[in-house]
Amino acid sequence: MRSATLFSGCIAALATLVSAELNISQPLLSRQVLPSIFKPPQVFKNVNLVRTTNLDKAYPRETINVIIENVDSAPQSEYYLPFESGLISRVGGLEVKDKKAPEQGVFKVEVVEYDTESPTEFYLIHLPTPLAPGAQQTLSITYSILSALSPVPSSIEQSAKQYLQYTFSAYVPSAYETLKQKTKLKFPNSDVPDYTSLSSSLNADSVADPQKQGSTFTYGPYSSIPAGASEPISVRYEFTKPLTHTSLLERDIEISHWGGNLAIEERYWLSNLGASLKNHFSRVEWQKTSYMSPATSALKALPIPLTPGALNPYFTDDIGNVSTSRFRTGARESHLELKPRYPVFGGWKYSFRIGWDADLSTYLRRLSTGPSYVLRVPFLEGPRMPEGISYSRIHVRIILPEGATNVQYQTAVPIVSSEVGLHNTFMDTIGRTVLSLHAINLVDDWRERELLVSYEYPWTAGFRKPVVFTVGMFAVFVTVWVVGSLDMRIGKAKKA
Repeated sequence: MRSATLFSGCIAALATLVSAELNISQPLLSRQVLPSIFKPPQVFKNVNLVRTTNLDKAYPRETINVIIENVDSAPQSEYYLPFESGLISRVGGLEVKDKKAPEQGVFKVEVVEYDTESPTEFYLIHLPTPLAPGAQQTLSITYSILSALSPVPSSIEQSAKQYLQYTFSAYVPSAYETLKQKTKLKFPNSDVPDYTSLSSSLNADSVADPQKQGSTFTYGPYSSIPAGASEPISVRYEFTKPLTHTSLLERDIEISHWGGNLAIEERYWLSNLGASLKNHFSRVEWQKTSYMSPATSALKALPIPLTPGALNPYFTDDIGNVSTSRFRTGARESHLELKPRYPVFGGWKYSFRIGWDADLSTYLRRLSTGPSYVLRVPFLEGPRMPEGISYSRIHVRIILPEGATNVQYQTAVPIVSSEVGLHNTFMDTIGRTVLSLHAINLVDDWRERELLVSYEYPWTAGFRKPVVFTVGMFAVFVTVWVVGSLDMRIGKAKKA
């Protein structure tokens, strides 16, 4: 079942909420529109800021710990986080917490809309409690950036090392003055042949910039950085692993009360964003190295951990069934290992689908009040690899039983849009209720986030299909009996 609904409105789609509102009729979009000449009010200053950039996966992961101080005479609760207009559409999974009190949960964050002429756009962070004048608070901001790494060189030999280049600003982009800041880069190894060196005069300690310690580089500290300042730098490092990226994932979760079954199907449009092959692919060379298992930029396998009790897995692609898969069950989790029909090198694509069944009682609970049910499933499952995997668009459909009403949901995943519709399958009368959720720019770090769906399903709705089936069969038998009772013979002509 392929969804015909396509994603639209990239900027509006980036609205990030802590949890989805239960009233799914309201779109999760920003209502604040700013002019192109807008500048955030200078009501805060960054006392100390430390940015940590992890480059050990196929996408950069940023963590910003910043101590902010209210320099205004009135309490303030809106903190602006700037991004370049070409970058903000690739930022995903942005979360903000109080570093000293993470148990309070994540803050509400949204994208403020802008005129098209503006080179900068903002995430608006809502502090749960307005910060009093002169007070300080420590924010922990985390997010990932998709499609931010470029292979250099762009083409390599089949067994050669792969190098990636990452370009960013040594000064952390900020809408406010920063008194002190520094950036730590964590590489997957110490093979970093090229990197930008800055003058020691920029460094607050007057030392060489960056400072190197094993596979960690440190730019800074820098002092008294004005709002909006930028210092472009780039690094090039060895990363001989696939850059696995999914442009679209369609995930269907179908519930059957009669069969007590939960059927899950996932459809992937996958590609490798790594360096392309300099020459033609050599199957002989690939077979020679397959037994030695050296580092390679090609995607060879997709390990997918599943919940205990998973049954009847299948793996197909555009050609048909793919037999190069292995399924193992365990007490703590089931494990499905997929091997694509061919190794996916840089620039190559591979689309496929997988599916499995599970016991519905593991995921569904009936409430004690009325005919209400609560479904608890992972929003995202999929492969789990050391180098990670990124998703541009994710469409999740929860196909509920026919007659389900009052559908509500809650999840910590930033949802772009949601709607409730109908899905017609075999022997349905009015169609099954379907909750469709759409998200963008997620990574495999979001695998453990759960989706809660509540709905009402009266016992009378459960007998809709048997009654329809029985009435239909009875109508067929009555029709056959009536037709069989008719005298269809041609009578003899009467004599004159």
